[in-house]
Amino acid sequence: MEKKTKLKLLAVQMESAIGDLKLNIESVKNLLVANLNKYEPLDFVFLPEVWTTGWYCPKFHQNAEDINNSDSVKMLQEIAKEYNVNIIGGSFIQKKGDKYFNTCPVINRDGKLICTYDKNHLFSYYGDNEGEYIEKGTNPVIAEIEGVRIGISICYDIRFPEIYRAYRKAGADILVDMAAWPKSRKIHWDSLTTARAVENQSYFVALTQTGLLNDGSENLGHSMIIDYEGKILDEINELEGGIYAEIDLEKMYDFRDKCTVLKDIKDSYEVIIK
Repeated sequence: MEKKTKLKLLAVQMESAIGDLKLNIESVKNLLVANLNKYEPLDFVFLPEVWTTGWYCPKFHQNAEDINNSDSVKMLQEIAKEYNVNIIGGSFIQKKGDKYFNTCPVINRDGKLICTYDKNHLFSYYGDNEGEYIEKGTNPVIAEIEGVRIGISICYDIRFPEIYRAYRKAGADILVDMAAWPKSRKIHWDSLTTARAVENQSYFVALTQTGLLNDGSENLGHSMIIDYEGKILDEINELEGGIYAEIDLEKMYDFRDKCTVLKDIKDSYEVIIK
């Protein structure tokens, strides 16, 4: 299949019901259908982190699923086939034997699960304790679909620029961070996502949840699609809904050719203290 360079992207922001897997599957299905009917035909759809259970670590094991018998993944596979769209499926809590992972499923237009990404960095600060409940993923993952390379990351990964540089060096066209990000750290979210787009000259899908959490705090709900120069192509604040953008990879490649940042990276940055 010839690689498409003009792509239509949709990212869906939603509020999870904490610990209610069945309700969240139904809610996301309804949001997907409403937005797909509004914007189709589309190439890629993105969902936020732990949409199946919400950001409350003590509920993670209770709502974990075997990927081979997962109601949330099956729903996404059905949507992908019905609407002929590739889905970067946010994340769910995956149970592998006696271990648990924060896992992103990637599904193609045929409804086939083509790869997964397990969150590489676990957030265990400010009262959160993700690392007590799940295991770290071992590697970054690029999903290559129809010739388009998408570098996948989840929430706290955004604070580690090394993973995005590795994606860029491996030929990523689009970077994505799917999160459940708190409103109290809005400046961090807006700054880090834009920086990752600019420093890697890549389109960036920055997608987070909205809504209340168990402790009374709130998810940020500021999802964005950002271009390779840091311009916001579409955004949404605290409402549930979709953001949409048509992107042109050829324009991005031309920009990269004119400003060849990666060629200026040194082999070593050994620090000398004087």
